[in-house]
Amino acid sequence: MLLDLIYNSFSLVKVHFFVIFFVFTFDAMKKRKVFRFIRNKYFLTILFLAVWVSFFDKNDLISQRQLTNQLKELEAEKQYYSDEIAKSKKEIQELETNEASLEKFAREKYLMKKDNEDVFVIVKEQKQ
Repeated sequence: MLLDLIYNSFSLVKVHFFVIFFVFTFDAMKKRKVFRFIRNKYFLTILFLAVWVSFFDKNDLISQRQLTNQLKELEAEKQYYSDEIAKSKKEIQELETNEASLEKFAREKYLMKKDNEDVFVIVKEQKQ
């Protein structure tokens, strides 16, 4: 909510700055004899719209760049999780088909043992 308020305030400041700049520039062009092409109302309208869409619009160039970067990150994350799912499916298939791998998995992950066995867990201490 606060970020929206700041963004809207910043956007409003940009708009006011642009309007003031545009008015002073237009007055300066009237006082001096500038090329007819630049004083053309169609050129000024297109230029104004191009600047507006590029910098002041809700979907300006900066936000489009941020969204593109976010999309790349999400696609990389999607690829990572797809690989993890494939790996997990392969492990499940192996556990369902191979009795020895199921026994190994149960012993390592869940510390299961047979009735006539003892399990000793050795934990290495980390030096700080």
